[in-house]
Amino acid sequence: MENQSVIDIKITTATVADAGQLAPLAIKIFCDTFAQYNKPEDMDHYVTHEMNRAKLESELSEPDNLFFIIWLKEIPVGYAKLRTINPDKGIVAQRPIEIERLYVLHQYHNLKLGAALMAHCINFATSRNHDLIWLGVWEHNFKAIQFYTKWGFTQFGTHPFLLGTDLQTDILLQKFIGS
Repeated sequence: MENQSVIDIKITTATVADAGQLAPLAIKIFCDTFAQYNKPEDMDHYVTHEMNRAKLESELSEPDNLFFIIWLKEIPVGYAKLRTINPDKGIVAQRPIEIERLYVLHQYHNLKLGAALMAHCINFATSRNHDLIWLGVWEHNFKAIQFYTKWGFTQFGTHPFLLGTDLQTDILLQKFIGS
């Protein structure tokens, strides 16, 4: 009898060639996650300027950025973006890495794909000798804050995040990793 708890997932490193699949996925997840809490014009502005294919291709080509895509049965259902530049001024580590984005389509949250993606990011960071992994999360995204807290992240500050014309606050979380 086949084990029904095993799901067919894989996590791949994205390249510029993946931008065509990644851009609509990123936009869908972002809108599904935040549209109900924000003005349509702010969402539209952010998506148009920050999540378009050209911007994503540019991000994918930058050496300090790394994207992972999580696939379920050959369908992209989530992604993470890591970056090693511009650490927040509150970072007190020698080799920090940021999880700038970590998203999974809502209909797949029950499969714990976010946990698989987080584990992959932490394993990657550890294997590259990073000593701290950090991220910013919108102060009203309670589900995400709870997720990160379960992974051992702790708050070390806040910073502003501009969504369209709405200046919001992100909570900054960090987790020390490695030895």
